Amino acid sequence: MIATVTDTETKLVKSGLFGVLGLAFSACFLAQASTAVSAQEAGHQQQPVDPARVVGAVRESISQRYVLPEMRPVLDAALAQGLATGRYSVSDPVDLAQRINEDLARVGKDRHLNFRYDPERVEVMRSAMGGGGFDEDLYSKKVREQNHGISQLRILPGNVRYLEYTGFEWIGEESEQAIDDAMRFLGGGEAVIIDIRRNGGGSPRAVQQIASYFLPAGQPLVTFYMEGDASPEQPEALAELGAARLIGKPLYVLASGRTASAAEEFAGHVAGFGFGELVGANTRGAGFRSSYEVIDQGFLLSISVGRAVLVSTGKDWERTGIAPTVKADVDNALPIAHSLALKRIASQSDGEEAARYAAFAGVLEAAAQDRQAKRASGDYAAAFGERLVTARNEGKLFYSRSGAPHEELVALGGDRFAFRDNPDVQLEFFFEGGKLSALEISDALGEIKGRYPVTGV
Repeated sequence: MIATVTDTETKLVKSGLFGVLGLAFSACFLAQASTAVSAQEAGHQQQPVDPARVVGAVRESISQRYVLPEMRPVLDAALAQGLATGRYSVSDPVDLAQRINEDLARVGKDRHLNFRYDPERVEVMRSAMGGGGFDEDLYSKKVREQNHGISQLRILPGNVRYLEYTGFEWIGEESEQAIDDAMRFLGGGEAVIIDIRRNGGGSPRAVQQIASYFLPAGQPLVTFYMEGDASPEQPEALAELGAARLIGKPLYVLASGRTASAAEEFAGHVAGFGFGELVGANTRGAGFRSSYEVIDQGFLLSISVGRAVLVSTGKDWERTGIAPTVKADVDNALPIAHSLALKRIASQSDGEEAARYAAFAGVLEAAAQDRQAKRASGDYAAAFGERLVTARNEGKLFYSRSGAPHEELVALGGDRFAFRDNPDVQLEFFFEGGKLSALEISDALGEIKGRYPVTGV
């Protein structure tokens, strides 16, 4: 009655791969659908359905595997009642799946727990399992292609080190080395920004590796309860790492509604232990780990089988997500976090260095606020000898010199601008009789580097 995908599910659930988004292998049969597919739409001949057998299989799976043992009898009672009252006495498999799913949703209030009629997806899953199960070579290839989730490493103004991390991917020593190398790079900065706004999760082992850099060795991190196991796992911060720990280094982690699963675990450590600021929006709230079971006659059950509880708070993040410590528009989370980092660096600096960092922070705040200039962007467009200012891309201003790449300008107010990617270069435009006459370039502290008259428009 039940065609499980046990071997594959075990590997995926325990490694956290259900949280990895965008991998072709998992996407082929693990992505959830919001609606059922009818037999006719899937190209299958609809077969007579035995509701008692279908419901019995669902009850059996829930009684053995559902993540919250105390909810198993509650869910079972709801299904038993539906069967006893004739609610499930229907011949249409789509209708039957919808009724079962409605009862599971009403009682369980768990969006990972769902049931649907989807013969096409069942066929794909059976085919995948018939081919030998989880293809570790294919998965490893995907992880290497994505550089173990490390998509960007940058040095931002003020020597703030930035990492965009799009997946907590893990294939053992290779991933460990990649993370250690990234942490070594981040350690060279005055502050660190880790961007997980597009991170859908991955392996708890990768979370453990990264979190260990910001916590003392032996600090318990999270408790994993898998299928009601009485002896849950509780990973700790690692004692040995491939680079120096970053404890005390100013840390800012960018999060969004797309931050899910294992990425939320890391966000929870940041906020719960307080070793950094979480900047952006509330995370998705995908705390449980789900597994799939193929039930014959084309039915598919998604069931939550794992729960993670943060040691720092004693809570999981299912449905609630992790709240930011600094609430910010997701698109502007980076300049906001960068500005906060620079302000902190400025507070720990003296004299001209402190003033320069504070000025940099002001430029980033202007960028985040999308501050407007005094005039229309076209009024500033002109040639100043070998220097050229152009207005394009929805009115944004760009500066270039002698054929070099164009630098985007940020309006600071009035007729003053700064380079978005180098706040130490600032420009002020001068007008005579309402007409543009000159461009003056200075540094963030106001020291003039040159003044250049208009030579063409």
